[in-house]
Amino acid sequence: MRRILAAQRLDARDPGAAMERLGRDPRFVFPPGERGRAALLTRYRALLADAGRRLDSLFDQQPRARLEVQPVPAFKEVTSSAAYYEPGSLDGSRPGVFFANLHDPAATPSWSMPTLAYHEGIPGHHFQISTAQELRGVPMFRRFIPFTAYTEGWGLYAEQLALEHGFESDPYDRLGALSAELFRAARLVVDTGIHRMRWTREQAIDYMVKTTGEPESKMIPEVERYIVMPGQACAYKVGELELIDLRQRAMERLGPRFDLRAFHHVVLGNGAVPLTILERLVEDWIVSRERSGGAARPVPARGDG
Repeated sequence: MRRILAAQRLDARDPGAAMERLGRDPRFVFPPGERGRAALLTRYRALLADAGRRLDSLFDQQPRARLEVQPVPAFKEVTSSAAYYEPGSLDGSRPGVFFANLHDPAATPSWSMPTLAYHEGIPGHHFQISTAQELRGVPMFRRFIPFTAYTEGWGLYAEQLALEHGFESDPYDRLGALSAELFRAARLVVDTGIHRMRWTREQAIDYMVKTTGEPESKMIPEVERYIVMPGQACAYKVGELELIDLRQRAMERLGPRFDLRAFHHVVLGNGAVPLTILERLVEDWIVSRERSGGAARPVPARGDG
């Protein structure tokens, strides 16, 4: 973040403070009222459409389910996050929905939007959950039961994947991606601070505001969530780090035979699973490719056995 800030001739000494200033910069703030709300929806739709066009080099299978962008219902705008995903129906008759919070357009700077779109939509939650819902030959529960470290780990991994493959060409968008990573790292400190070190609610809020540059109004519900859901925020990063570690292991073991699309097929093609099971699935795939000496092919989804 400091390197990007310095390249843009901005004060790079305190990334949190720099992001707080950029969150108020008129270049990145949407206007109030209907014009700002319409612009937010238009940008999210454009980001997700662009992401959908970039997937062929990353995935050998894509879900059939459509994704729509809709406003968060007015009755829960105040207490909702900036965006969230709601899965479509199992029979495919209702699409997945990316819900964007339009309560205060100025609260969502444009540089924060790409990473959020990739996490909640494509190639994040919509891609992973819809793929699981469309699985065949597995017990019904494996098509929709989540495991937080897996599902949220995939959401963070999707953000990293987008950053690695140039989805964010604008330096401020890349800065937004790293700012989101800073936010996830900061809440590891807060989660363990509250539940291990007995931090107070006020200590946790102050730390999040100072470290991330996010406004206090957004950090209060975040900290209250961590208070009532011990470990949930940590699970995001645990899952992401496991996915990155498994990918690195496969790359080192398979060398030129490593196929990123086949790796993603293994990770997504069995539905949400505990990380210990995911490790076994990836290890089985690596071993099968080492023994065959051929091109890396995916391990098919498993049934009850």
